[in-house]
Amino acid sequence: MSAESATAIPRGQVDLLDFIDFSGVECLNQSTSHSLSNAIKQGYREDDGLNLESDADEQLLIHIPFNQVIKLHSIAIKGPEEDGPKTVKLFSNKEHMGFSNVNDYPPSDTVVLSPDTLKGKPVVLKYVKFQNVRRVDTTDMKSLKKIEDH
Repeated sequence: MSAESATAIPRGQVDLLDFIDFSGVECLNQSTSHSLSNAIKQGYREDDGLNLESDADEQLLIHIPFNQVIKLHSIAIKGPEEDGPKTVKLFSNKEHMGFSNVNDYPPSDTVVLSPDTLKGKPVVLKYVKFQNVRRVDTTDMKSLKKIEDH
């Protein structure tokens, strides 16, 4: 998965890259060879050969703090139709989230990605939920699989 280039940003909106506090960015379950920097750093995210992948299963937990309060209007995600994320849950201003407690919080918004949106088309979010954002946590899920108790 990688972010779309600045050319696809909706009119009246700005790329939030300059507002990301990179010292606090985290991604749980990321592959060391396909890390989060491939998806959000300028120059990397425009390269279709670079992507973000999980090293364990279908889920990634991404934490993106900002260096000031922002308003989040939309997100853009690029990825292959067959292997790209299918569902992205966004959590606004949640701290200390991990895989053990992510289900304890309702998402601020849930985005179901289509082949069209996986080409980097911006997806408009529930704007009222993202007015005073200090940090965003996301969970990417290709398909959740229930683990059976044995």
